Amino acid sequence: MSVKKLFDLSGKTALITGGSRGLGLQMAEALGEMGAKVAITARKEPELEEAAAHLSKMDIETLTVVNDLQVAGSVEPMVLSVLKSFGKIDILINNAGAAWGAPAEEHPLDAWYKVINLNLTAIFLLSQTVGKLDMIPRKYGKIINIASIAGLVGTEPGFMPTIAYNASKGGVVNFTRSLGVEWAVHNITVNAIAPGVFPSKMSKGMIEHAEQYIMKQTPMKRLGGEEDLKGLTALLASDASAYMTGQIIAVDGGYTSI
Repeated sequence: MSVKKLFDLSGKTALITGGSRGLGLQMAEALGEMGAKVAITARKEPELEEAAAHLSKMDIETLTVVNDLQVAGSVEPMVLSVLKSFGKIDILINNAGAAWGAPAEEHPLDAWYKVINLNLTAIFLLSQTVGKLDMIPRKYGKIINIASIAGLVGTEPGFMPTIAYNASKGGVVNFTRSLGVEWAVHNITVNAIAPGVFPSKMSKGMIEHAEQYIMKQTPMKRLGGEEDLKGLTALLASDASAYMTGQIIAVDGGYTSI
Protein backbone atom coordinates (compact mmCIF):
# COMPACT_ATOMS: atom_id res chain seq x y z
CA MET A 1 0.00 0.00 0.00
CA SER A 2 1.28 3.48 -0.84
CA VAL A 3 2.17 5.94 1.93
CA LYS A 4 -0.53 8.30 0.63
CA LYS A 5 -3.11 5.52 1.03
CA LEU A 6 -1.88 4.69 4.53
CA PHE A 7 -2.44 8.28 5.66
CA ASP A 8 -5.72 8.78 3.77
CA LEU A 9 -8.72 9.25 6.08
CA SER A 10 -11.37 9.45 3.37
CA GLY A 11 -14.51 7.69 4.58
CA LYS A 12 -13.37 7.80 8.22
CA THR A 13 -15.24 9.56 11.00
CA ALA A 14 -13.76 11.17 14.11
CA LEU A 15 -15.13 12.32 17.45
CA ILE A 16 -13.05 15.02 19.15
CA THR A 17 -13.87 16.28 22.63
CA GLY A 18 -13.00 19.87 23.42
CA GLY A 19 -12.91 20.39 19.67
CA SER A 20 -14.16 23.96 19.50
CA ARG A 21 -10.82 25.71 20.06
CA GLY A 22 -7.13 25.29 20.82
CA LEU A 23 -5.52 21.90 20.39
CA GLY A 24 -8.86 20.21 19.74
CA LEU A 25 -9.64 22.45 16.80
CA GLN A 26 -6.11 22.05 15.48
CA MET A 27 -6.57 18.27 15.48
CA ALA A 28 -10.01 18.54 13.87
CA GLU A 29 -8.41 20.56 11.07
CA ALA A 30 -5.75 17.88 10.60
CA LEU A 31 -8.19 14.97 10.35
CA GLY A 32 -10.54 16.92 8.11
CA GLU A 33 -7.72 17.90 5.76
CA MET A 34 -6.92 14.19 5.41
CA GLY A 35 -10.51 13.41 4.42
CA ALA A 36 -12.32 12.53 7.65
CA LYS A 37 -15.71 13.74 8.79
CA VAL A 38 -15.41 15.27 12.25
CA ALA A 39 -17.77 15.54 15.20
CA ILE A 40 -16.64 18.11 17.75
CA THR A 41 -18.03 18.47 21.26
CA ALA A 42 -17.75 21.20 23.88
CA ARG A 43 -19.87 22.84 26.56
CA LYS A 44 -20.41 26.20 24.83
CA GLU A 45 -22.62 26.25 21.75
CA PRO A 46 -21.37 29.61 20.37
CA GLU A 47 -17.77 28.35 20.34
CA LEU A 48 -18.86 25.16 18.59
CA GLU A 49 -20.75 27.13 15.96
CA GLU A 50 -17.72 29.33 15.34
CA ALA A 51 -15.47 26.28 15.02
CA ALA A 52 -17.92 24.56 12.66
CA ALA A 53 -18.02 27.64 10.43
CA HIS A 54 -14.22 27.69 10.36
CA LEU A 55 -14.02 23.99 9.44
CA SER A 56 -16.76 24.39 6.84
CA LYS A 57 -14.65 27.00 5.05
CA MET A 58 -12.00 24.27 4.78
CA ASP A 59 -14.61 21.93 3.19
CA ILE A 60 -14.59 19.69 6.24
CA GLU A 61 -17.91 17.99 7.01
CA THR A 62 -18.57 18.81 10.66
CA LEU A 63 -21.09 17.77 13.29
CA THR A 64 -21.35 19.74 16.54
CA VAL A 65 -22.62 18.30 19.82
CA VAL A 66 -23.06 20.42 22.93
CA ASN A 67 -22.00 18.23 25.84
CA ASP A 68 -20.60 18.49 29.37
CA LEU A 69 -18.34 15.54 30.09
CA GLN A 70 -18.50 16.33 33.80
CA VAL A 71 -21.99 14.78 33.64
CA ALA A 72 -21.38 11.03 33.38
CA GLY A 73 -24.90 10.34 32.16
CA SER A 74 -24.38 12.57 29.12
CA VAL A 75 -21.69 10.38 27.57
CA GLU A 76 -23.79 7.60 26.02
CA PRO A 77 -26.46 9.93 24.54
CA MET A 78 -23.70 12.03 23.00
CA VAL A 79 -22.03 8.98 21.44
CA LEU A 80 -25.38 7.71 20.16
CA SER A 81 -26.09 11.06 18.52
CA VAL A 82 -22.76 10.92 16.67
CA LEU A 83 -23.40 7.33 15.60
CA LYS A 84 -26.87 8.30 14.37
CA SER A 85 -25.40 11.05 12.18
CA PHE A 86 -22.18 9.40 11.01
CA GLY A 87 -22.99 5.68 11.35
CA LYS A 88 -19.66 4.87 13.01
CA ILE A 89 -16.76 6.34 14.98
CA ASP A 90 -13.41 5.27 13.57
CA ILE A 91 -11.32 7.76 15.53
CA LEU A 92 -11.82 9.04 19.08
CA ILE A 93 -9.70 11.91 20.36
CA ASN A 94 -10.06 12.44 24.11
CA ASN A 95 -8.90 16.04 24.32
CA ALA A 96 -11.21 17.93 26.72
CA GLY A 97 -9.52 18.83 29.98
CA ALA A 98 -9.23 21.19 32.92
CA ALA A 99 -6.52 22.41 35.28
CA TRP A 100 -6.40 23.95 38.75
CA GLY A 101 -3.47 25.71 40.32
CA ALA A 102 -2.98 25.48 44.09
CA PRO A 103 -0.39 24.15 46.57
CA ALA A 104 -1.15 20.54 47.51
CA GLU A 105 -1.85 21.44 51.13
CA GLU A 106 -4.46 24.00 50.05
CA HIS A 107 -5.96 22.27 47.01
CA PRO A 108 -9.78 22.27 47.29
CA LEU A 109 -11.36 18.83 47.21
CA ASP A 110 -14.10 19.91 44.80
CA ALA A 111 -11.43 21.20 42.40
CA TRP A 112 -9.57 17.85 42.70
CA TYR A 113 -12.75 15.99 41.75
CA LYS A 114 -13.44 18.35 38.83
CA VAL A 115 -9.98 17.86 37.33
CA ILE A 116 -9.85 14.09 37.87
CA ASN A 117 -13.40 13.59 36.59
CA LEU A 118 -12.87 15.51 33.35
CA ASN A 119 -9.25 14.60 32.62
CA LEU A 120 -9.39 10.92 33.52
CA THR A 121 -12.83 9.53 34.38
CA ALA A 122 -14.45 11.05 31.27
CA ILE A 123 -11.75 9.49 29.09
CA PHE A 124 -12.51 6.10 30.61
CA LEU A 125 -16.29 6.50 30.17
CA LEU A 126 -16.07 7.80 26.61
CA SER A 127 -13.57 5.16 25.49
CA GLN A 128 -15.63 2.43 27.15
CA THR A 129 -18.84 3.64 25.51
CA VAL A 130 -17.40 4.09 22.02
CA GLY A 131 -15.68 0.73 22.36
CA LYS A 132 -18.80 -1.17 23.38
CA LEU A 133 -21.19 0.51 20.98
CA ASP A 134 -19.03 0.63 17.87
CA MET A 135 -15.31 -0.11 17.80
CA ILE A 136 -15.28 -3.55 19.41
CA PRO A 137 -18.20 -4.91 17.32
CA ARG A 138 -16.52 -3.61 14.14
CA LYS A 139 -13.03 -4.75 15.20
CA TYR A 140 -11.53 -1.40 14.29
CA GLY A 141 -10.70 1.84 16.04
CA LYS A 142 -8.14 4.54 16.72
CA ILE A 143 -8.17 6.15 20.16
CA ILE A 144 -5.90 9.13 20.80
CA ASN A 145 -5.70 10.46 24.34
CA ILE A 146 -4.27 13.87 25.09
CA ALA A 147 -1.97 13.50 28.06
CA SER A 148 0.67 16.12 28.92
CA ILE A 149 4.34 16.34 29.78
CA ALA A 150 2.91 17.16 33.24
CA GLY A 151 2.00 13.48 33.41
CA LEU A 152 5.61 12.48 32.73
CA VAL A 153 7.35 14.70 35.29
CA GLY A 154 6.58 16.20 38.69
CA THR A 155 5.76 19.84 39.32
CA GLU A 156 8.54 21.92 37.80
CA PRO A 157 10.35 24.63 39.79
CA GLY A 158 8.92 28.01 38.86
CA PHE A 159 5.62 26.52 37.69
CA MET A 160 2.30 27.01 39.43
CA PRO A 161 1.64 23.81 41.46
CA THR A 162 -1.02 21.71 39.72
CA ILE A 163 -1.04 18.41 41.57
CA ALA A 164 -4.51 17.28 40.43
CA TYR A 165 -3.71 18.05 36.79
CA ASN A 166 -0.35 16.25 36.97
CA ALA A 167 -1.93 13.25 38.68
CA SER A 168 -4.75 13.08 36.15
CA LYS A 169 -2.38 13.24 33.18
CA GLY A 170 -0.16 10.59 34.76
CA GLY A 171 -3.32 8.49 34.95
CA VAL A 172 -3.98 9.10 31.26
CA VAL A 173 -0.48 7.79 30.48
CA ASN A 174 -1.06 4.44 32.18
CA PHE A 175 -4.69 4.27 31.06
CA THR A 176 -3.38 4.50 27.50
CA ARG A 177 -0.84 1.74 28.04
CA SER A 178 -3.36 -0.54 29.75
CA LEU A 179 -6.18 -0.07 27.26
CA GLY A 180 -3.77 -0.38 24.34
CA VAL A 181 -2.79 -3.83 25.56
CA GLU A 182 -6.33 -4.93 26.45
CA TRP A 183 -7.96 -3.84 23.19
CA ALA A 184 -5.19 -4.89 20.82
CA VAL A 185 -7.14 -8.11 20.30
CA HIS A 186 -9.99 -6.01 18.87
CA ASN A 187 -7.72 -4.23 16.35
CA ILE A 188 -8.14 -0.98 18.29
CA THR A 189 -5.02 1.09 18.79
CA VAL A 190 -4.76 3.37 21.83
CA ASN A 191 -2.02 5.97 21.94
CA ALA A 192 -1.43 9.28 23.68
CA ILE A 193 0.08 12.61 22.75
CA ALA A 194 1.84 14.45 25.59
CA PRO A 195 2.00 18.12 24.54
CA GLY A 196 4.46 20.49 26.06
CA VAL A 197 3.50 24.11 26.60
CA PHE A 198 1.10 25.39 23.94
CA PRO A 199 -0.59 28.79 24.23
CA SER A 200 -4.22 28.24 25.25
CA LYS A 201 -6.87 29.56 27.57
CA MET A 202 -5.87 26.92 30.12
CA SER A 203 -2.11 27.59 29.94
CA LYS A 204 -2.27 31.39 29.81
CA GLY A 205 -1.62 31.91 33.52
CA MET A 206 1.24 29.42 33.63
CA ILE A 207 2.95 31.01 30.61
CA GLU A 208 2.64 34.47 32.12
CA HIS A 209 4.10 33.17 35.40
CA ALA A 210 6.90 30.98 34.08
CA GLU A 211 7.63 31.82 30.42
CA GLN A 212 11.30 32.60 31.07
CA TYR A 213 11.79 29.24 32.80
CA ILE A 214 9.92 27.40 30.04
CA MET A 215 12.12 28.95 27.35
CA LYS A 216 15.26 28.08 29.31
CA GLN A 217 14.17 24.43 29.64
CA THR A 218 13.01 24.01 26.04
CA PRO A 219 15.86 23.20 23.62
CA MET A 220 13.89 24.55 20.64
CA LYS A 221 13.33 27.87 22.50
CA ARG A 222 9.69 28.30 21.57
CA LEU A 223 6.19 27.31 22.62
CA GLY A 224 4.05 24.84 20.69
CA GLY A 225 2.46 26.29 17.56
CA GLU A 226 -0.72 25.97 15.55
CA GLU A 227 0.68 23.25 13.27
CA ASP A 228 2.69 21.21 15.77
CA LEU A 229 0.13 18.51 16.61
CA LYS A 230 -1.30 18.03 13.14
CA GLY A 231 1.22 15.57 11.70
CA LEU A 232 1.28 13.29 14.73
CA THR A 233 -2.50 13.34 15.01
CA ALA A 234 -2.83 12.31 11.36
CA LEU A 235 -0.33 9.51 11.92
CA LEU A 236 -2.06 8.08 15.00
CA ALA A 237 -5.50 8.36 13.39
CA SER A 238 -4.46 6.60 10.19
CA ASP A 239 -3.49 3.10 9.15
CA ALA A 240 0.11 4.30 8.99
CA SER A 241 0.19 3.62 12.78
CA ALA A 242 -1.46 0.19 12.59
CA TYR A 243 1.39 -1.45 14.56
CA MET A 244 1.59 1.25 17.24
CA THR A 245 -0.40 0.96 20.46
CA GLY A 246 0.04 1.89 24.10
CA GLN A 247 2.55 4.59 23.20
CA ILE A 248 2.95 8.06 24.71
CA ILE A 249 4.62 10.57 22.42
CA ALA A 250 5.80 13.94 23.72
CA VAL A 251 5.49 17.01 21.47
CA ASP A 252 7.43 19.48 23.56
CA GLY A 253 10.38 20.97 21.68
CA GLY A 254 12.73 18.65 23.58
CA TYR A 255 11.59 19.72 27.07
CA THR A 256 11.40 16.20 28.53
CA SER A 257 14.62 15.11 26.80
CA ILE A 258 16.86 17.17 29.08
